[in-house]
Amino acid sequence: MSEEVDNLTRPTDKVGRVLYVASSWLAIFGGFVVGVVALMTTISVTGRASISKPIPGDMELIEIGTCTAVFAFLPFCQLMRGNVIVDFFMTWTSKKIHAICDALGSFLYLLVSLLLTWRLYYGTFDMYENGEITGVLAIPRWISFPYSVICMLLLITVILYTLRNNLSEIRTSKKTSYKVG
Repeated sequence: MSEEVDNLTRPTDKVGRVLYVASSWLAIFGGFVVGVVALMTTISVTGRASISKPIPGDMELIEIGTCTAVFAFLPFCQLMRGNVIVDFFMTWTSKKIHAICDALGSFLYLLVSLLLTWRLYYGTFDMYENGEITGVLAIPRWISFPYSVICMLLLITVILYTLRNNLSEIRTSKKTSYKVG
C-alpha cells in the first residue's frame, strides 16, 4: 500500500538497511532467474518450431525457475510497499487512516505468510519422504522447497518490520523516514 514508491527509496534505520540489502539482492537474483527462464523458453520454442527439438524438460525447468523468482521478489516488494496498492481508494483519507489500513494489510499478509511457510516447511518433508520427481528430468520435487521456506522467513521478517513501521505511523501520524539515494 503505497503513495509514491521510488525505486531508490531505502529505509534509514539499521534493521531496515539490513533487510533492504538482503531483499534487494534476493530480488536481483530473482530477476536473473527470470532472464534465464526467458532465454531458455526462447531457445526451446525456437528449437521446437525450427528443428522439432525443444529443450528436454523445459516445462519442469520453467516451473522451478518461476517458483524461484516469485519467492525471491516477495520480500523486496513488501519492503518497498509494492504488494497491495489501494491508492485510488485511499487518496481522500487522512495519514492516520492510511496507516491503519497499511497495518491491517501487513497483519493479514503476515498471517497468510505464516500459514504458507508452515505448509511449505512440512511439504518439504512430505515431498522428500514420498520421493516424488519430475517426469522428464527426474528432478526431486522437494528441491525447491527449502529455498522457498528461507525466502518466506525473510518475507515474514520484512512484514514484521513494515508492520512495526505502520504501527509507529499510526501513533505519530507521520510517515516512516526513508531517504532517496
